Amino acid sequence: MQRIDKAEEEIAHLARMVEDLSDVVARQEAALNRLERRIGLLIEREAEREAEAGGSVTLTDQRPPHW
Repeated sequence: MQRIDKAEEEIAHLARMVEDLSDVVARQEAALNRLERRIGLLIEREAEREAEAGGSVTLTDQRPPHW
């Protein structure tokens, strides 16, 4: 009986850990989604700024100098 109690206790502990980790992953996913949206907006703003400045090629279209 004591073994069963110990196993049930361990299962409850592991279930709690899974729930906690699931919450962490959900928060990280939300944060990543926010950051991806912000980066997308920043890229769009920079492309617009370069186009307004008369740049013929935007930075995202240029090859790095080491290519």
